[in-house]
Amino acid sequence: MKILFIGDIVGRPGRRALREHLSAVQQDQEIDLTIANVENCAGGFGVLPKLAEQILAMGVDVMTSGNHIWDKKDVLDYIGQQPLLLRPGNFPPGNPGAWSAVVESKSGVPVAVANLQGRVFMAPIDCPFQMAEREIPRLKQKAPVVFLDFHCEATSEKEAMGWFLDGQVSCVVGTHTHVATADARVLPGGTAYVTDVGMTGPRDAIIGMKIEPSLARLRTARSHRFAVAKGAVIFNSVVVDVDEETGLARSIHRVDRVSE
Repeated sequence: MKILFIGDIVGRPGRRALREHLSAVQQDQEIDLTIANVENCAGGFGVLPKLAEQILAMGVDVMTSGNHIWDKKDVLDYIGQQPLLLRPGNFPPGNPGAWSAVVESKSGVPVAVANLQGRVFMAPIDCPFQMAEREIPRLKQKAPVVFLDFHCEATSEKEAMGWFLDGQVSCVVGTHTHVATADARVLPGGTAYVTDVGMTGPRDAIIGMKIEPSLARLRTARSHRFAVAKGAVIFNSVVVDVDEETGLARSIHRVDRVSE
C-alpha cells in the first residue's frame, strides 16, 4: 500500500499547487490513500469549511492540522461534523473534533490516521507522548496501518516521537515548520519517518509568507502583518510504502514538484 502525505497547504497558492499536481502524483506513484495538512489553507492561517470541502473534492482522503486549527471560528461547528478533518488530540478535553480517523484505502485495507502536536517552543498543551502511548494501541486494534502527523516546532521533539513509536506505527511525519527535510528513512523497527514534509504553497517566500513583512519583523522586533506570498508554487510530499499485513513501512521517499 502506498500512502501520500502532502505538506502544509498554505493559502490560495497552496490550493493551486494541489490542484495542479495532486492527480498526476497520485497516478505516477500509484497512491492508495492521500493525507494532507490543511491548517494554513485559509489565507495562511486556519481552515474554512468550504476550503476543506474543496480539498476533499480534489482527491485528498483525510486532512490533518495543528496549532492554527482554531484560527477561523467557522471551523468550530464544522470540525465536529466532518470526521475527515482532524485536530491534534492532545488539546485539552472539551474541544470539538476528532484526533484520529479510520478510513479505507483503495486496496480495501483500513488505515488509522492520527494527529498530535508538540510542546517545545509551542503553546503548553497535554503531553503528546503520553497520549500516543495510551491511544496508539487502541488504534492498532482498529487498523493494521497507523499513520501519525506530528505537528511541532522542534526537530528534536519530532525525532523523539519517531523513535518513541518505532515499530508501533507505520509512519511518523513531521509538519509545521514548512521547510522540507532530507532525512526520510525507515527506522530500525519498521516505522517510516521524516522530520518535516515541507509545505505546499509559495516558493519565493518565508515559510509561505511575503518576504518583506517577515524581514521587517525580524529586523525591528515589531509586529508586521503577514500575508501569503504570490508567484511560483511548490508541492512538497512524501510517499510511504507500507506492508498491509504487518503495518510496517517498506520505504519512504520525497515527491516534490514546482510550477511557475
